[in-house]
Amino acid sequence: MLRFNENNEILREDEYRAIIAGLAWKGDITRSMDELEGLCEADGIEVVGRIEQSLEKPNTATLLGKGKVEELALLTEAMEVDTVVFNEELSGIQIRNLEEILGVRVIDRTILILDIFADRASSREGKLQVELAQLQYRIPRLTGFGKALSRLGGGIGTRGPGEKKLETDRRHIERRIDDIKAELAKLSETRSTQKKSRAKAGLPVVALMGYTNSGKSAIMNRLIGMFMGDAEGEDGSKTVKSQDMLFATLDTAHRKISLGTGMDFILIDTVGFVSGLPHNLVEAFKSTLEEVRDADLLIHVVDSSNKGENTVEDRDFQIEVTNRVIGQLGAGSAKTVMAYNKMDIADDRPIDASGHEAVYISAKTGEGMEELAQLIRNAIFGNMVRASLLIPYDRGDIVSYLCDNAQIESMDYREDGTLLSGSFKAEDFGRYESYKWNSTEQ
Repeated sequence: MLRFNENNEILREDEYRAIIAGLAWKGDITRSMDELEGLCEADGIEVVGRIEQSLEKPNTATLLGKGKVEELALLTEAMEVDTVVFNEELSGIQIRNLEEILGVRVIDRTILILDIFADRASSREGKLQVELAQLQYRIPRLTGFGKALSRLGGGIGTRGPGEKKLETDRRHIERRIDDIKAELAKLSETRSTQKKSRAKAGLPVVALMGYTNSGKSAIMNRLIGMFMGDAEGEDGSKTVKSQDMLFATLDTAHRKISLGTGMDFILIDTVGFVSGLPHNLVEAFKSTLEEVRDADLLIHVVDSSNKGENTVEDRDFQIEVTNRVIGQLGAGSAKTVMAYNKMDIADDRPIDASGHEAVYISAKTGEGMEELAQLIRNAIFGNMVRASLLIPYDRGDIVSYLCDNAQIESMDYREDGTLLSGSFKAEDFGRYESYKWNSTEQ
Protein backbone atom coordinates (compact mmCIF):
# COMPACT_ATOMS: atom_id res chain seq x y z
CA MET A 1 0.00 0.00 0.00
CA LEU A 2 1.22 3.49 -0.83
CA ARG A 3 1.96 6.06 1.88
CA PHE A 4 1.43 9.78 1.25
CA ASN A 5 2.37 13.08 2.83
CA GLU A 6 0.09 16.14 3.17
CA ASN A 7 0.79 17.10 -0.46
CA ASN A 8 -0.38 13.69 -1.61
CA GLU A 9 3.17 12.67 -2.54
CA ILE A 10 4.28 9.07 -2.17
CA LEU A 11 6.56 8.54 0.82
CA ARG A 12 7.16 4.82 0.77
CA GLU A 13 5.43 1.61 -0.21
CA ASP A 14 4.64 -0.80 2.60
CA GLU A 15 1.84 -1.95 4.86
CA TYR A 16 0.07 0.13 7.45
CA ARG A 17 0.37 -1.15 11.01
CA ALA A 18 -2.88 -0.95 12.90
CA ILE A 19 -4.74 -1.76 16.08
CA ILE A 20 -8.40 -2.69 15.75
CA ALA A 21 -10.85 -1.48 18.40
CA GLY A 22 -14.41 -2.45 19.13
CA LEU A 23 -17.25 -1.60 21.50
CA ALA A 24 -19.50 -4.40 22.74
CA TRP A 25 -22.76 -2.67 23.60
CA LYS A 26 -25.22 -4.74 21.58
CA GLY A 27 -23.81 -8.18 22.38
CA ASP A 28 -20.72 -10.23 21.67
CA ILE A 29 -18.48 -8.76 18.96
CA THR A 30 -15.91 -11.55 18.63
CA ARG A 31 -17.12 -12.62 15.20
CA SER A 32 -17.40 -9.03 14.00
CA MET A 33 -13.89 -8.20 15.23
CA ASP A 34 -12.44 -11.28 13.55
CA GLU A 35 -14.11 -10.15 10.35
CA LEU A 36 -12.73 -6.62 10.80
CA GLU A 37 -9.24 -8.10 10.97
CA GLY A 38 -9.92 -9.95 7.72
CA LEU A 39 -11.09 -6.71 6.11
CA CYS A 40 -7.88 -5.02 7.24
CA GLU A 41 -5.81 -7.78 5.67
CA ALA A 42 -7.82 -7.44 2.45
CA ASP A 43 -6.85 -3.74 2.39
CA GLY A 44 -3.16 -4.37 3.03
CA ILE A 45 -3.23 -3.40 6.71
CA GLU A 46 -1.14 -5.39 9.18
CA VAL A 47 -3.12 -5.83 12.41
CA VAL A 48 -0.72 -5.92 15.37
CA GLY A 49 -3.13 -5.37 18.25
CA ARG A 50 -6.74 -5.60 19.32
CA ILE A 51 -8.72 -3.88 22.04
CA GLU A 52 -12.36 -4.23 23.09
CA GLN A 53 -14.62 -2.67 25.71
CA SER A 54 -18.09 -3.44 27.03
CA LEU A 55 -20.35 -0.47 27.72
CA GLU A 56 -24.10 0.01 28.00
CA LYS A 57 -23.93 2.74 25.35
CA PRO A 58 -21.25 4.43 23.22
CA ASN A 59 -19.38 7.50 24.45
CA THR A 60 -20.63 10.32 22.21
CA ALA A 61 -17.21 12.01 22.17
CA THR A 62 -14.83 9.08 21.67
CA LEU A 63 -17.03 5.94 21.34
CA LEU A 64 -14.92 4.15 23.99
CA GLY A 65 -14.70 5.27 27.59
CA LYS A 66 -12.06 7.78 28.70
CA GLY A 67 -9.89 5.20 30.45
CA LYS A 68 -9.99 2.78 27.53
CA VAL A 69 -9.02 5.56 25.08
CA GLU A 70 -6.03 6.40 27.31
CA GLU A 71 -5.08 2.72 27.34
CA LEU A 72 -5.41 2.67 23.55
CA ALA A 73 -3.14 5.73 23.27
CA LEU A 74 -0.41 3.98 25.28
CA LEU A 75 -0.77 0.81 23.23
CA THR A 76 -0.63 2.79 19.98
CA GLU A 77 2.62 4.41 21.00
CA ALA A 78 4.17 1.22 22.37
CA MET A 79 3.39 -0.83 19.26
CA GLU A 80 4.39 1.98 16.87
CA VAL A 81 1.22 1.81 14.83
CA ASP A 82 0.04 4.53 12.46
CA THR A 83 -3.66 3.61 12.28
CA VAL A 84 -6.49 2.58 14.58
CA VAL A 85 -9.49 0.92 12.94
CA PHE A 86 -12.80 1.01 14.83
CA ASN A 87 -15.45 -1.64 14.33
CA GLU A 88 -18.28 0.86 14.89
CA GLU A 89 -19.14 3.65 12.46
CA LEU A 90 -17.75 6.92 13.87
CA SER A 91 -19.08 10.45 13.62
CA GLY A 92 -16.87 13.27 12.36
CA ILE A 93 -16.52 14.63 15.90
CA GLN A 94 -15.47 11.23 17.24
CA ILE A 95 -12.83 10.81 14.53
CA ARG A 96 -11.46 14.29 15.21
CA ASN A 97 -11.35 13.75 18.98
CA LEU A 98 -9.74 10.32 18.71
CA GLU A 99 -7.07 11.52 16.27
CA GLU A 100 -6.16 14.37 18.60
CA ILE A 101 -5.83 11.99 21.57
CA LEU A 102 -4.15 9.07 19.80
CA GLY A 103 -1.98 11.08 17.43
CA VAL A 104 -2.53 8.61 14.57
CA ARG A 105 -4.97 8.15 11.73
CA VAL A 106 -8.39 6.91 12.86
CA ILE A 107 -10.81 5.17 10.50
CA ASP A 108 -13.93 3.07 10.99
CA ARG A 109 -15.33 -0.11 9.47
CA THR A 110 -17.32 1.85 6.91
CA ILE A 111 -14.30 3.79 5.61
CA LEU A 112 -12.35 0.53 5.43
CA ILE A 113 -15.00 -1.26 3.36
CA LEU A 114 -15.43 1.74 1.08
CA ASP A 115 -11.67 1.82 0.56
CA ILE A 116 -11.59 -1.85 -0.39
CA PHE A 117 -14.43 -1.31 -2.83
CA ALA A 118 -12.71 1.75 -4.32
CA ASP A 119 -9.56 -0.30 -4.85
CA ARG A 120 -11.34 -3.31 -6.41
CA ALA A 121 -13.98 -1.67 -8.61
CA SER A 122 -12.88 -1.90 -12.23
CA SER A 123 -15.92 -0.98 -14.31
CA ARG A 124 -17.07 2.59 -14.81
CA GLU A 125 -20.34 1.81 -13.08
CA GLY A 126 -18.63 0.15 -10.11
CA LYS A 127 -16.31 3.10 -9.60
CA LEU A 128 -19.21 5.56 -9.71
CA GLN A 129 -21.21 3.48 -7.24
CA VAL A 130 -18.33 3.47 -4.77
CA GLU A 131 -17.68 7.19 -5.18
CA LEU A 132 -21.36 7.88 -4.56
CA ALA A 133 -21.25 5.90 -1.32
CA GLN A 134 -18.04 7.67 -0.24
CA LEU A 135 -19.51 11.12 -0.80
CA GLN A 136 -22.76 10.21 0.97
CA TYR A 137 -20.66 9.03 3.91
CA ARG A 138 -18.85 12.36 4.06
CA ILE A 139 -21.78 14.76 3.94
CA PRO A 140 -22.96 14.30 7.55
CA ARG A 141 -19.34 14.44 8.73
CA LEU A 142 -18.41 17.82 7.28
CA THR A 143 -19.41 19.68 10.46
CA GLY A 144 -16.62 19.38 13.01
CA PHE A 145 -14.62 17.23 10.65
CA GLY A 146 -13.20 19.75 8.20
CA LYS A 147 -9.69 19.76 9.64
CA ALA A 148 -9.55 15.99 9.71
CA LEU A 149 -10.79 15.85 6.13
CA SER A 150 -7.93 18.03 5.01
CA ARG A 151 -5.47 15.47 6.37
CA LEU A 152 -6.95 12.63 4.31
CA GLY A 153 -4.48 13.14 1.51
CA GLY A 154 -4.24 9.56 0.39
CA GLY A 155 -4.14 6.00 1.57
CA ILE A 156 -6.81 4.25 3.60
CA GLY A 157 -10.31 5.53 3.03
CA THR A 158 -9.32 8.19 0.54
CA ARG A 159 -9.26 6.49 -2.82
CA GLY A 160 -11.63 8.05 -5.31
CA PRO A 161 -12.98 11.40 -4.10
CA GLY A 162 -10.32 11.60 -1.37
CA GLU A 163 -7.67 12.17 -3.98
CA LYS A 164 -9.55 15.16 -5.33
CA LYS A 165 -10.05 18.54 -3.70
CA LEU A 166 -10.18 17.78 0.02
CA GLU A 167 -11.85 20.98 1.27
CA THR A 168 -14.97 20.27 -0.80
CA ASP A 169 -18.00 21.97 0.71
CA ARG A 170 -21.45 20.48 1.02
CA ARG A 171 -22.83 22.20 -2.07
CA HIS A 172 -20.03 20.90 -4.25
CA ILE A 173 -20.44 17.36 -2.88
CA GLU A 174 -24.20 17.42 -3.43
CA ARG A 175 -23.67 18.65 -6.99
CA ARG A 176 -21.22 15.81 -7.61
CA ILE A 177 -23.69 13.31 -6.12
CA ASP A 178 -26.38 14.54 -8.53
CA ASP A 179 -23.97 14.14 -11.46
CA ILE A 180 -23.07 10.61 -10.41
CA LYS A 181 -26.72 9.61 -10.00
CA ALA A 182 -27.49 10.95 -13.47
CA GLU A 183 -24.63 9.00 -15.03
CA LEU A 184 -25.58 5.84 -13.13
CA ALA A 185 -29.15 6.22 -14.44
CA LYS A 186 -27.80 6.22 -18.01
CA LEU A 187 -25.65 3.16 -17.32
CA SER A 188 -28.69 1.48 -15.78
CA GLU A 189 -30.61 2.07 -19.02
CA THR A 190 -27.79 0.42 -20.97
CA ARG A 191 -27.85 -2.57 -18.62
CA SER A 192 -31.63 -2.74 -18.98
CA THR A 193 -31.25 -2.87 -22.77
CA GLN A 194 -28.74 -5.73 -22.45
CA LYS A 195 -31.13 -7.50 -20.09
CA LYS A 196 -34.00 -7.18 -22.58
CA SER A 197 -31.73 -8.51 -25.32
CA ARG A 198 -30.96 -11.60 -23.24
CA ALA A 199 -34.65 -12.06 -22.44
CA LYS A 200 -35.55 -11.75 -26.12
CA ALA A 201 -33.12 -14.56 -26.85
CA GLY A 202 -35.16 -16.71 -24.46
CA LEU A 203 -32.23 -17.23 -22.09
CA PRO A 204 -33.06 -17.92 -18.44
CA VAL A 205 -30.89 -16.27 -15.77
CA VAL A 206 -29.11 -17.96 -12.86
CA ALA A 207 -27.58 -15.68 -10.21
CA LEU A 208 -24.81 -16.58 -7.76
CA MET A 209 -25.36 -14.93 -4.38
CA GLY A 210 -23.54 -15.27 -1.07
CA TYR A 211 -21.23 -13.93 1.58
CA THR A 212 -17.94 -12.48 0.44
CA ASN A 213 -15.23 -15.08 -0.19
CA SER A 214 -17.72 -17.96 -0.25
CA GLY A 215 -16.46 -19.00 -3.69
CA LYS A 216 -19.04 -17.62 -6.14
CA SER A 217 -16.45 -16.64 -8.75
CA ALA A 218 -14.69 -20.00 -8.41
CA ILE A 219 -18.00 -21.76 -9.08
CA MET A 220 -18.60 -19.63 -12.16
CA ASN A 221 -15.13 -20.43 -13.47
CA ARG A 222 -15.60 -24.15 -12.80
CA LEU A 223 -18.92 -24.18 -14.74
CA ILE A 224 -17.28 -22.27 -17.60
CA GLY A 225 -14.50 -24.86 -17.69
CA MET A 226 -16.94 -27.77 -17.56
CA PHE A 227 -19.36 -26.64 -20.25
CA MET A 228 -18.07 -23.56 -22.07
CA GLY A 229 -14.31 -23.61 -22.38
CA ASP A 230 -14.41 -20.59 -24.67
CA ALA A 231 -17.25 -18.69 -22.97
CA GLU A 232 -16.85 -14.94 -22.99
CA GLY A 233 -18.66 -12.28 -21.04
CA GLU A 234 -19.97 -8.95 -22.19
CA ASP A 235 -16.52 -7.50 -21.44
CA GLY A 236 -14.83 -10.01 -23.77
CA SER A 237 -13.14 -11.98 -20.98
CA LYS A 238 -13.68 -15.67 -20.27
CA THR A 239 -13.22 -16.51 -16.61
CA VAL A 240 -13.78 -14.05 -13.78
CA LYS A 241 -11.34 -13.01 -11.06
CA SER A 242 -11.28 -15.55 -8.24
CA GLN A 243 -9.09 -15.11 -5.17
CA ASP A 244 -9.12 -16.24 -1.52
CA MET A 245 -9.80 -12.72 -0.28
CA LEU A 246 -12.72 -10.66 0.98
CA PHE A 247 -14.37 -8.73 -1.85
CA ALA A 248 -12.04 -10.05 -4.55
CA THR A 249 -14.93 -9.55 -7.00
CA LEU A 250 -17.08 -6.42 -7.09
CA ASP A 251 -18.34 -5.90 -10.61
CA THR A 252 -21.25 -8.06 -11.71
CA ALA A 253 -20.15 -10.55 -14.37
CA HIS A 254 -22.34 -12.31 -16.95
CA ARG A 255 -21.44 -15.50 -18.80
CA LYS A 256 -23.48 -17.59 -21.21
CA ILE A 257 -23.36 -21.26 -20.19
CA SER A 258 -24.62 -24.23 -22.20
CA LEU A 259 -25.57 -27.45 -20.42
CA GLY A 260 -26.45 -29.12 -23.70
CA THR A 261 -28.51 -28.51 -26.83
CA GLY A 262 -31.22 -26.01 -26.13
CA MET A 263 -30.11 -25.54 -22.52
CA ASP A 264 -28.32 -22.21 -22.59
CA PHE A 265 -28.58 -19.76 -19.72
CA ILE A 266 -26.91 -16.62 -18.38
CA LEU A 267 -24.90 -17.04 -15.19
CA ILE A 268 -24.43 -13.90 -13.09
CA ASP A 269 -21.70 -13.51 -10.47
CA THR A 270 -22.59 -10.75 -7.99
CA VAL A 271 -20.72 -8.84 -5.31
CA GLY A 272 -20.48 -10.66 -1.99
CA PHE A 273 -21.93 -9.46 1.28
CA VAL A 274 -20.52 -8.90 4.75
CA SER A 275 -22.01 -7.98 8.10
CA GLY A 276 -22.17 -4.25 8.71
CA LEU A 277 -22.09 -3.49 4.99
CA PRO A 278 -22.52 0.30 4.79
CA HIS A 279 -26.10 1.29 4.00
CA ASN A 280 -24.95 3.82 1.40
CA LEU A 281 -22.94 1.12 -0.33
CA VAL A 282 -25.91 -1.26 -0.46
CA GLU A 283 -28.05 1.52 -1.90
CA ALA A 284 -25.38 2.48 -4.45
CA PHE A 285 -25.04 -1.12 -5.67
CA LYS A 286 -28.76 -1.90 -5.51
CA SER A 287 -29.35 -1.00 -9.17
CA THR A 288 -26.70 -3.54 -10.17
CA LEU A 289 -27.87 -6.20 -7.76
CA GLU A 290 -31.49 -5.83 -8.81
CA GLU A 291 -30.69 -8.01 -11.80
CA VAL A 292 -31.01 -10.97 -9.46
CA ARG A 293 -34.59 -9.98 -8.63
CA ASP A 294 -35.73 -11.28 -12.01
CA ALA A 295 -33.43 -14.31 -12.03
CA ASP A 296 -35.04 -17.66 -12.78
CA LEU A 297 -32.83 -19.31 -10.15
CA LEU A 298 -30.66 -18.14 -7.26
CA ILE A 299 -27.67 -20.18 -6.17
CA HIS A 300 -26.95 -19.24 -2.56
CA VAL A 301 -23.27 -20.07 -2.06
CA VAL A 302 -22.16 -20.88 1.48
CA ASP A 303 -18.59 -21.25 2.78
CA SER A 304 -18.54 -24.68 4.44
CA SER A 305 -14.89 -24.58 5.50
CA ASN A 306 -14.06 -24.93 9.16
CA LYS A 307 -13.65 -21.68 11.08
CA GLY A 308 -12.83 -23.06 14.52
CA GLU A 309 -15.13 -23.43 17.50
CA ASN A 310 -17.92 -21.32 16.01
CA THR A 311 -18.09 -23.00 12.60
CA VAL A 312 -21.84 -23.63 12.63
CA GLU A 313 -22.66 -20.24 14.15
CA ASP A 314 -20.50 -18.42 11.60
CA ARG A 315 -22.07 -20.34 8.74
CA ASP A 316 -25.61 -19.65 9.93
CA PHE A 317 -24.76 -15.99 10.48
CA GLN A 318 -23.46 -15.60 6.93
CA ILE A 319 -26.56 -17.30 5.52
CA GLU A 320 -28.74 -14.93 7.55
CA VAL A 321 -26.87 -11.82 6.29
CA THR A 322 -27.18 -12.96 2.68
CA ASN A 323 -30.88 -13.80 3.04
CA ARG A 324 -31.49 -10.36 4.51
CA VAL A 325 -29.96 -8.63 1.48
CA ILE A 326 -31.78 -10.95 -0.93
CA GLY A 327 -35.01 -9.99 0.82
CA GLN A 328 -34.18 -6.28 0.54
CA LEU A 329 -33.77 -6.75 -3.20
CA GLY A 330 -37.22 -8.31 -3.48
CA ALA A 331 -35.87 -11.73 -4.48
CA GLY A 332 -36.73 -13.55 -1.27
CA SER A 333 -39.34 -15.79 -2.92
CA ALA A 334 -37.17 -16.78 -5.87
CA LYS A 335 -36.43 -20.43 -6.59
CA THR A 336 -33.18 -21.14 -4.72
CA VAL A 337 -30.50 -23.82 -4.52
CA MET A 338 -28.17 -23.87 -1.50
CA ALA A 339 -24.59 -24.63 -2.62
CA TYR A 340 -22.32 -25.52 0.31
CA ASN A 341 -18.89 -24.84 -1.15
CA LYS A 342 -15.31 -25.65 -0.01
CA MET A 343 -16.22 -29.16 1.10
CA ASP A 344 -12.63 -30.19 0.36
CA ILE A 345 -11.50 -28.35 3.50
CA ALA A 346 -14.66 -28.68 5.62
CA ASP A 347 -14.58 -30.75 8.81
CA ASP A 348 -18.27 -31.55 8.67
CA ARG A 349 -21.19 -31.82 6.28
CA PRO A 350 -23.45 -28.85 7.01
CA ILE A 351 -27.05 -29.63 7.88
CA ASP A 352 -29.27 -27.62 5.57
CA ALA A 353 -32.33 -26.15 7.23
CA SER A 354 -33.28 -23.68 4.49
CA GLY A 355 -36.08 -25.71 2.97
CA HIS A 356 -34.44 -25.39 -0.47
CA GLU A 357 -32.65 -28.05 -2.46
CA ALA A 358 -29.03 -28.33 -1.36
CA VAL A 359 -25.80 -29.54 -2.90
CA TYR A 360 -22.36 -30.02 -1.35
CA ILE A 361 -19.52 -29.00 -3.64
CA SER A 362 -15.93 -27.92 -4.02
CA ALA A 363 -15.33 -25.48 -6.83
CA LYS A 364 -11.61 -26.13 -6.34
CA THR A 365 -11.68 -29.91 -6.86
CA GLY A 366 -14.90 -30.24 -8.83
CA GLU A 367 -16.63 -32.33 -6.18
CA GLY A 368 -20.41 -32.11 -6.52
CA MET A 369 -20.30 -29.76 -9.51
CA GLU A 370 -22.06 -32.22 -11.82
CA GLU A 371 -24.83 -32.48 -9.24
CA LEU A 372 -25.09 -28.69 -9.12
CA ALA A 373 -25.33 -28.60 -12.93
CA GLN A 374 -28.12 -31.17 -12.78
CA LEU A 375 -30.02 -29.11 -10.21
CA ILE A 376 -29.74 -26.12 -12.55
CA ARG A 377 -31.05 -28.25 -15.43
CA ASN A 378 -34.00 -29.44 -13.37
CA ALA A 379 -34.78 -26.00 -11.99
CA ILE A 380 -34.78 -23.97 -15.20
CA PHE A 381 -35.24 -26.56 -17.92
CA GLY A 382 -37.30 -29.21 -16.12
CA ASN A 383 -40.58 -27.97 -17.59
CA MET A 384 -39.20 -27.31 -21.08
CA VAL A 385 -40.65 -29.28 -23.98
CA ARG A 386 -38.51 -29.84 -27.06
CA ALA A 387 -40.66 -29.70 -30.18
CA SER A 388 -41.29 -28.12 -33.58
CA LEU A 389 -44.29 -25.89 -34.17
CA LEU A 390 -45.61 -24.90 -37.60
CA ILE A 391 -47.25 -21.50 -37.16
CA PRO A 392 -49.49 -20.15 -39.97
CA TYR A 393 -48.35 -16.89 -41.52
CA ASP A 394 -51.48 -15.11 -40.33
CA ARG A 395 -50.42 -15.79 -36.70
CA GLY A 396 -47.29 -13.67 -36.64
CA ASP A 397 -48.22 -12.69 -33.08
CA ILE A 398 -47.53 -16.25 -31.93
CA VAL A 399 -44.17 -16.33 -33.72
CA SER A 400 -43.21 -13.04 -32.12
CA TYR A 401 -44.24 -14.25 -28.66
CA LEU A 402 -42.35 -17.54 -28.93
CA CYS A 403 -39.22 -15.83 -30.24
CA ASP A 404 -39.25 -13.72 -27.07
CA ASN A 405 -40.21 -16.46 -24.61
CA ALA A 406 -38.80 -19.76 -25.90
CA GLN A 407 -35.40 -21.14 -26.82
CA ILE A 408 -35.65 -21.14 -30.60
CA GLU A 409 -32.90 -23.19 -32.22
CA SER A 410 -34.03 -22.83 -35.82
CA MET A 411 -36.64 -21.01 -37.87
CA ASP A 412 -37.68 -22.17 -41.33
CA TYR A 413 -40.11 -20.35 -43.63
CA ARG A 414 -42.21 -22.99 -45.40
CA GLU A 415 -45.07 -22.65 -47.87
CA ASP A 416 -47.66 -23.27 -45.14
CA GLY A 417 -46.13 -21.27 -42.32
CA THR A 418 -43.13 -20.58 -40.08
CA LEU A 419 -41.52 -23.70 -38.60
CA LEU A 420 -40.05 -23.04 -35.16
CA SER A 421 -37.87 -25.71 -33.55
CA GLY A 422 -36.56 -25.49 -30.01
CA SER A 423 -37.50 -25.79 -26.35
CA PHE A 424 -40.75 -24.32 -25.10
CA LYS A 425 -42.11 -23.73 -21.62
CA ALA A 426 -44.64 -26.41 -20.74
CA GLU A 427 -47.49 -23.90 -20.45
CA ASP A 428 -46.62 -22.34 -23.83
CA PHE A 429 -46.38 -25.72 -25.51
CA GLY A 430 -49.77 -26.68 -24.08
CA ARG A 431 -51.27 -23.45 -25.42
CA TYR A 432 -49.92 -23.98 -28.95
CA GLU A 433 -49.75 -27.79 -29.10
CA SER A 434 -52.23 -27.81 -31.97
CA TYR A 435 -49.44 -26.42 -34.15
CA LYS A 436 -47.10 -29.29 -33.32
CA TRP A 437 -45.21 -30.49 -36.41
CA ASN A 438 -43.75 -33.96 -36.93
CA SER A 439 -40.72 -34.56 -39.12
CA THR A 440 -42.76 -37.09 -41.11
CA GLU A 441 -45.15 -34.32 -42.19
CA GLN A 442 -44.61 -32.87 -45.62
